[in-house]
Amino acid sequence: MSLFGSTPASVSSTTSQVLGTAADLQSDRDLTSPPEDSVSSLSFSPQAEILAVGSWDKKVRIYEIAPNGDSQGKALYEQPGAVLSVHWSSDGTKVASGGTDKAGWLYDVQSGQSTQIAQHDAAIRAVRFVDAGNTGAQMVATGSWDKTLKYWDLRSPTAVATVQLPERVYSMDVQQKLLVIGTAERHICIVDLNNPGTIFRSLQSPLKFQTRVVTCFPTGNGYAIGSIEGRCAMQYVDEREQQKSGFSFKCHRDAPGSGPRSESNVYSVNAINFHPQYGTFSTAGSDGSYHFWDKDSKHRLKGYPSVGATISCSTFNRSGSIFAYAISYDWSKGYQFNRADYPISVKLHATKDEEMKPRPFKKR
Repeated sequence: MSLFGSTPASVSSTTSQVLGTAADLQSDRDLTSPPEDSVSSLSFSPQAEILAVGSWDKKVRIYEIAPNGDSQGKALYEQPGAVLSVHWSSDGTKVASGGTDKAGWLYDVQSGQSTQIAQHDAAIRAVRFVDAGNTGAQMVATGSWDKTLKYWDLRSPTAVATVQLPERVYSMDVQQKLLVIGTAERHICIVDLNNPGTIFRSLQSPLKFQTRVVTCFPTGNGYAIGSIEGRCAMQYVDEREQQKSGFSFKCHRDAPGSGPRSESNVYSVNAINFHPQYGTFSTAGSDGSYHFWDKDSKHRLKGYPSVGATISCSTFNRSGSIFAYAISYDWSKGYQFNRADYPISVKLHATKDEEMKPRPFKKR
């Protein structure tokens, strides 16, 4: 039995293969009543099978996922501008969000009330709950297009600290005491949350084109970078470990044809997520496909064909048994390609051990 019931024969017959088929995707379940505009952010509660979904329709929707894969809307709150990022508190009682209205918001699950907790001079691109310093209390970190990182104590309307960044924030993630920020012009800023008010290290992305996403390793000793050029890099904070184990690889691109001048189409890597149990990871991109990888053995565990439209974001639930991904326009080709009939949905994929569990790589 899988999480969503019996596994169909078409899925079980391909589990030994690296590449799945379109038939395999048919078992991925649709989220009930999805957003009405592009989906920008997905975040599962660390305490329950509850998914927060942020959208360009200015709303944050919260869904409960049943063991059989059924979903039900539980709550909704609205912001003055498009929502660009959502994140749960560690105790699962609150959701933080931010977006184009330049404000950060906090939703209390128990009271059903949302309140403004942050303010920037430009859109807030990323929000994360963090354990900064030695206070023992969670704060909210916000990264903005105004080139600043700010920390907010939920009991005060004034930022606890402001960190100047080299450029606009495009992506941000946290794991344990590691906070990593990817900005415009390929800057990567590393912050040690034991000393949250300063940048521990600044460097240029090893990838040659614009950073799309940064995601921290579950172990907190490194991070992954995805770019618009269909490439990922695995980076370690310790420089000796980076020299030994860091690497980059190509993904989310079409294989070139056989002609002498044939070229491959290259797509943006929009999302990277690490499995909470195994430490393997997923990538999803503008080509509409998602893949599962083992960074330690440096090979792909499982890949699936395109779903027919861009995958804009993705996430795992707390156990890694559900991989959620959003199908919607990612704005990679400009506003003129955001057609009224472009698909918008959130899918739930029941993961299996054979596609997520690390496997020893045998050299031939």
